[in-house]
Amino acid sequence: MDRVVRAWVDGWVLSRGAAPPDVEAWGCTIDMGADGHVTRHVFGALGDDVDGAAVRKVAGAVTGEGVWLKVFRHPAVVGPWLGDQWWVDPEPGYLMTLPLEQERGPLPAVPDGYRLRAWSRGGLHRVMVAAPDGSWAARGQLAPTGATAVADQITTSPAHRRKGLGGLVMRTLQRTALEEGAETCVLAATPAGRGLYASLGWTVSAALTSAKSTGPRGGDSRT
Repeated sequence: MDRVVRAWVDGWVLSRGAAPPDVEAWGCTIDMGADGHVTRHVFGALGDDVDGAAVRKVAGAVTGEGVWLKVFRHPAVVGPWLGDQWWVDPEPGYLMTLPLEQERGPLPAVPDGYRLRAWSRGGLHRVMVAAPDGSWAARGQLAPTGATAVADQITTSPAHRRKGLGGLVMRTLQRTALEEGAETCVLAATPAGRGLYASLGWTVSAALTSAKSTGPRGGDSRT
C-alpha cells in the first residue's frame, strides 16, 4: 500500500472511531458500523498504478447497501469500472500532504468577536471557532499517528466563510501536529476545500473517487 494512503487510513480510523483496517493485497477494508456507511474499501495505489481489475472484483462482490469504495483515481476513469448499483460522486476529492517543517512563525489572529477553543481527548485534537453571537463558525480535528497526522472534518459555516476561519483552524491543527512530533500532515480534500489547503502549502498526491453501493435496486444515495 502506498505510504501516503496508509498514513491517511491510519489517521482516518482514529479520527472516526472506526475498526482497525483489515489489510488486503489491493488495499484495506474498514468497518464503520453506521447506517449508510457500514464498511469502506480503500485501494492502496495512486493514479495510474490503480488496478482496475481489482476494483471491478471488489466492487462486484458487494451486494448490500452502505458500502463505500475509495479509489485514488479520477471518477471519469473509475466510474465505468463499476456496475449500476454504485453511485459515483462525479466530483473528485484529493489526497493532499503538507511537510510540517514549513509550519513556523506566529499563528493567525482570531478575528474580532470570534472565540477559538482547542482541546484534546482520546488521542484526537479538536479546534472550534464560535461566532460573536455564540453560534458555530468553524471546526476541525487532527489524528496524530507518529510521523504523520491526519486533518479531518474541516468545516466552516456558510455564514462565516471568507473571514480566514478555515485557515485559522488549519494552521492551529498544523502547529499541533508539529508539536506532537509529526513530520507530515495528510488529508482528503473536497473540491471546495482544495483551494484553501493549497494556499497553505498542501500539494495533491492523487485524485480521489468516492462511490457508494445503493443495493440491487440502485438509486441515488448521497449520504
